[in-house]
Amino acid sequence: MSSEVPGPPPEAGPPPLVRLLQEFTLEANRYVDSAGGRNDMHRTDLNALAVIMRHAARNQIVTPGILRKELNLSSPATTALIDRLHSSGHVLRERAGADRRQVQLLMTPKAYRDGGAMFLPLARHMGAAIADFTPEELEIVTRFMNSMIEATVRAGEEAARGPAPEPGAG
Repeated sequence: MSSEVPGPPPEAGPPPLVRLLQEFTLEANRYVDSAGGRNDMHRTDLNALAVIMRHAARNQIVTPGILRKELNLSSPATTALIDRLHSSGHVLRERAGADRRQVQLLMTPKAYRDGGAMFLPLARHMGAAIADFTPEELEIVTRFMNSMIEATVRAGEEAARGPAPEPGAG
């Protein structure tokens, strides 16, 4: 009996570039977990701040409903998340609109300071890595990464819908 553990056939699995993207995602998640853990923040907390920051950069309002949808959370989980971020001083709830019923979420200066401190090492190392590429190479990589993000969004939407019906079924 052989002590070797059988592995997948050589042709199985994703192409090498997709494996690199998977490895990058794993390492990015590890970094977020480490940085957040040192600051008593969950990955979901940091993802929420990223969502709010992205919308703020586009001058868009972020409501608890938008946060719930973008992070795929239940209403109670969203409330708990916002409560944590508010208690930690990272998010303000502000009433918006004429009837003042809509709550919008705003990042505080503390959130920007803490986020900057948490992600400074990553930004520094990534900046150094980027410096090794020409502007033309970076343009290609940027196009590639945008395509990968779009493909991942489409795959996520497809996964949320469930498997497509078999042709001829139904």
